[in-house]
Amino acid sequence: MSTSNYFARSGRAGVGLSVLALAASVVIALAAVGCGSQAATPEGAPPPPEVSVAQVLSKQVRQWDEFTGRVTAVESVELRARVSGYVERVAYQEGQEVKKGDLLFVIDQRRYRAELNRAQAELERARAEARLAQTQDKRAQTLVEAKAISREEFETRRAATTQGNASVRAAEAAVASAQLDLTFTEVRAPISGRAGRALVTVGNLAQADQTQLTTLVSQNPMYVYFESDEQTYLRYNELARKGERKDNKNPVRIGLASETGYPHQGTVDFTDNQVDPRTGTIRARAVVDNTDRIFTQGLFARVQLEGTGDFKAMLVDDKAVLTDQDRKYVYVLGPKNEALRKDIVLGRMIDGLRVVESGLAPTDKVIVHGVQKVFFPGMPVAPKTIAMGAPAPGPQVASTAGAK
Repeated sequence: MSTSNYFARSGRAGVGLSVLALAASVVIALAAVGCGSQAATPEGAPPPPEVSVAQVLSKQVRQWDEFTGRVTAVESVELRARVSGYVERVAYQEGQEVKKGDLLFVIDQRRYRAELNRAQAELERARAEARLAQTQDKRAQTLVEAKAISREEFETRRAATTQGNASVRAAEAAVASAQLDLTFTEVRAPISGRAGRALVTVGNLAQADQTQLTTLVSQNPMYVYFESDEQTYLRYNELARKGERKDNKNPVRIGLASETGYPHQGTVDFTDNQVDPRTGTIRARAVVDNTDRIFTQGLFARVQLEGTGDFKAMLVDDKAVLTDQDRKYVYVLGPKNEALRKDIVLGRMIDGLRVVESGLAPTDKVIVHGVQKVFFPGMPVAPKTIAMGAPAPGPQVASTAGAK
């Protein structure tokens, strides 16, 4: 075999092997692509997320404005001694409720009793002198008519009668003053209420009109003072002129620091006659019943004052409201169970729900719970209907009765 034939035959064999290798590579690549595509495609799409939806609540409501205030007793007394003397007895239990006229303190009475006895004796003397002067005056009347005494002596006896009567009245006034001082040695409650601690105890000197003995505060009803800003005050006046505040009692709802909501009812009975120019506020006062002794003077109170009459409003749960920069929006349920975005304008909170001023229809169903599972408008969801304001439904526990 010649050398040229050998190389020609070898070249054709090499080309054939190259073609076969290329074909095998193409088959392997196509198989790899097919396997990769099959691995990237899931067997089934994920189910839509479960959400809770509630229909927009449309009803008649009233707007309530919120303020802060302080509880104050209707009557508050700083009880002071009205006569001087040493405290002889503390006749009440500190912190207890007392009634008007109850004995609280006793100041040493001996000096005032002696003064009363002296004044009474002086009164008896003055009365005796007055009777004698009257008798002499009558006798002088007879004698002057018979010209047995001079006119001058008659006038003297007549003046003695007048002086005697005046002395009697002065002695009676002294007796009344001494009796009053003796009465003041028994310090009694001027009002019904709760008594504070005894600031002066037995053996201490009490100075008249200076020494404070204790304090008394009334218990029922109680006042709650609060302040309103100028804008709110002017709005109330405008509503009153339009006749939209028909209830002249101005009802309020009150809650204490430890309470949830506003469980107590009251009415506004006083509004100040001027706005404080330093703070731009005007003071108002509400009266609230305290039969259960819940309120104590000085407590902080949260106050809600009726701001409008009845009006129809659309309400949604505040948890359904989302924020997009300066816009507020909610997701509502579409006809094909998809989440549709609606921009809204919000109002105030009323009864735990948020007023929607515009952007929703009364027939809309708003996604309340599970809204964080909605990633884009139009996303399919699995809705579960609840009442507006109801809590989120708890997770369902799978039954294991047949799994054995």
